Amino acid sequence: MLTTNIEKTKVVVAGVDAQKFNFDYAISELKELAFANNMTVSATITQKLDNPVAGTYFGKGKLEELKQLCEHKDVQTVVLNDELTPTQIRNIEKITELKVIDRTELILEIFAQRAKTKQATLQVGLARLQYALPRLHPSENTLDQQRGGSGFANRGAGETKLEINRRTIQKEITRIKRQLADIEQTTFTQRQERQKSDLPKVALVGYTNAGKSSTMNALIKAFIKNQEDKAVFEKDMLFATLDTSVRQIRLPHHREFILSDTVGFVSRLPHNLVEAFKATLLEAKEADLIIQVVDYSDPNYREMMATTAEVLKEIGANEVPMILAFNKADKTDTPYPQINSDEIIYSAIEKPSILQFSEFIQKQIFKDYETVDLKIPASDGKTLAYLQGKTEIISQEIEEADFYIKAVINPNDKIWLKDYLK
Repeated sequence: MLTTNIEKTKVVVAGVDAQKFNFDYAISELKELAFANNMTVSATITQKLDNPVAGTYFGKGKLEELKQLCEHKDVQTVVLNDELTPTQIRNIEKITELKVIDRTELILEIFAQRAKTKQATLQVGLARLQYALPRLHPSENTLDQQRGGSGFANRGAGETKLEINRRTIQKEITRIKRQLADIEQTTFTQRQERQKSDLPKVALVGYTNAGKSSTMNALIKAFIKNQEDKAVFEKDMLFATLDTSVRQIRLPHHREFILSDTVGFVSRLPHNLVEAFKATLLEAKEADLIIQVVDYSDPNYREMMATTAEVLKEIGANEVPMILAFNKADKTDTPYPQINSDEIIYSAIEKPSILQFSEFIQKQIFKDYETVDLKIPASDGKTLAYLQGKTEIISQEIEEADFYIKAVINPNDKIWLKDYLK
């Protein structure tokens, strides 16, 4: 069978170092994003400035250097490390005769390729339209101003193509928002049903490619029968999945919880994307526990943690209890698995790590569970069946017509079982 390889687009990565963040890390990340978008980075060019130039981002000399570098490398596209204004993009393209893609557009392109479900596709589509709307410009449309009839009776006929394009995009934005509202109502109903289940809710969050999906699949493999049907998509690339996956994990001793795997983050995630995905990220906001999965093998993992904290704050999830899970320890010299207070160092690809990881979760979400002594009449089969099927029974004895049971129960169960407490 013949296989065809999609030709990668050659690009030059460029940026202004205004010393407002870790610039080397940002450029390194930009290269990873370019790779994720099927691009090959031929060269990198940077300039130190207090602030990017208002009209052209780079200084004139640096723009000429950029143009010559691209000619030498036979490159027609430059990827820039910031979100540029429409004017900056047009001026750079005019001066250099290159195609310009800024950081935001690059991320939006990646998200568009990764979107699989209807909700994710609509969310990305909305963000792309919101990005495009202020970037429409008369230079991209012949003004072609038509004369209408006398007075204002035929005013619509005199609209420019620019105005028509704006109106078309605004209508499409309105249409997508309506569709998303319908989908979000459905997911809201599903979340309400999960909340009624009284099971603890745990959300995996973190930087893209930190290993959230790998961690979820490892837990599924360890604790769910027929796990092939429950596994979530995972791949070693940025933004492998954009959809929130939800699974019910049943641990030993009838310990169950709801686990969700959310979309990964990246530094300076476009605001429109955060807004678009807020409904999806509600799984994190409404969780009883957030587990921030961190790629411990990445030298920039602390910057990644800071990015995650920023996004959690933006979606209002920063008050939810959180533990830190430092994944990929197998790629470091650090001993693992090990637990330190509210942190765990582990490897999602090794079963001993995952078993200790599950125990760590249990200590967090079941810490309010209590060991109690109960006296249950033998005639109360419903209560006995509930305890035997839903709780951890430590011991059980029968005396005459009563069951004497020592069990570990949750606070809600203790309320309705109060008449059975010894």
